[in-house]
Amino acid sequence: MRHATEKDLPKIVEIYNSTVPTRISTADTEKVSVRSRMEWFQKHSPNKRPLLVHEIDNTVVGWVSLESFYGRPAYDHTAEISIYIAEEHRGKGLGRRLLNEAIQLTPVLGIKTLVGYIFSHNTPSIRLFKSVGFEEWGKLPNIAEMDGKEYSLSILGKRIPPSIRGHRSNRCSRGGKPRRSARSLDRG
Repeated sequence: MRHATEKDLPKIVEIYNSTVPTRISTADTEKVSVRSRMEWFQKHSPNKRPLLVHEIDNTVVGWVSLESFYGRPAYDHTAEISIYIAEEHRGKGLGRRLLNEAIQLTPVLGIKTLVGYIFSHNTPSIRLFKSVGFEEWGKLPNIAEMDGKEYSLSILGKRIPPSIRGHRSNRCSRGGKPRRSARSLDRG
């Protein structure tokens, strides 16, 4: 896993757009353009709210985004987490590995709480988040409408345990490349 660069944005958008027609992972009903995602990309910063990518054979196959929650100073220690995996790599454990790696980065980012917004009918993602310790903290019933159907949104959260917060991890180096360790993403 490494910090995303602007040259990764087309692949990040391609992976995101692959989920739009499924009506499972995003509330966007039309594919987005690279240009339309530039401002979103620029809001990420390696030291506070990173956008991280995972490569296999020099191709980005997944990404994790940590974004500020609600935009007010009292929430600085909380981040919204999003994860997207290329279709051909879903269901192979990559999502769990990326979530765990992102969680391990939280101490250096000053994050104590992670929040994820997941459509309630997206059972694979809910199962994935729960497998790494997220809990359902709430549900907003039937707040999204796509193709004439209403969908609920589940709010999942995870408090970062003090044992992790006390461990100042730095999985990604300043140059954007991961530091190698026994738990590094070398395993494919």
